[in-house]
Amino acid sequence: MNALSGKVAIVTGASSGIGYETAKLFAREGAKVVVSARRQAELNALVAEIASGGGEAIAVAGDIAHEDTARALVEVAVGSFGGLDIAFNNAGMTGQSTPVADLSVADWNAILATNLTSAFLNAKYQIPAMLKRGGGSLIFTSTFVGHTVGFPGMGAYAASKAGLIGLMQVIAVEYGAQGIRANALLPGGTDTPMGRAFANTPEARAFVEGLYVLKRLAQPQEIARSALYLASDAASFTTGSCLIVDGGVSINRT
Repeated sequence: MNALSGKVAIVTGASSGIGYETAKLFAREGAKVVVSARRQAELNALVAEIASGGGEAIAVAGDIAHEDTARALVEVAVGSFGGLDIAFNNAGMTGQSTPVADLSVADWNAILATNLTSAFLNAKYQIPAMLKRGGGSLIFTSTFVGHTVGFPGMGAYAASKAGLIGLMQVIAVEYGAQGIRANALLPGGTDTPMGRAFANTPEARAFVEGLYVLKRLAQPQEIARSALYLASDAASFTTGSCLIVDGGVSINRT
């Protein structure tokens, strides 16, 4: 039996990178998937790819920082697939690399809205739907930045992603007895459009890869497999945790 047979999942930030690969993997493992991002065309391509492999998916385009989008995702999951068991709250942005003293309030607010407030809004609607199913798995994409390592110019990003860990831990405590698990996935640098924008020259990429014990970036499929673990019953006793999947960058000093 597939790891997610009979399950219904939401995946945000699904138009590319980690979200795209995770949505495909969840579908291959038997889940019916509601996928979300801002770009309708990319979501349509993802739904078509999932369907070509025998899976089921529905696209809901929208800004994940808006409460209406969070509500709509759950309504579609429940209305079309009968409920909600898994949520991979993965959408996020890095923002411009700016020292804290030069960071505008507008940029700070935009990054926190996309990375942290969106996670709260999604969880706010996902939790009641999961409770009706007797529990579920909430997964939040955080990062090692602001957790084990501080990178210059990433104050708002680090603060927002560290805030996700605090939110996740409280959810785990509040709803664990009712069958809901909550965990954070902390990827390292990943070969995605966002990751390539951060290391956008051969020299920059070589420098970034050198920070890692494994001397390379992750492939998005590798991070997706860790998300699958947290989503599945293989992680049935895992909650309130930070799963660091960072290629050893947090421990490397060479």
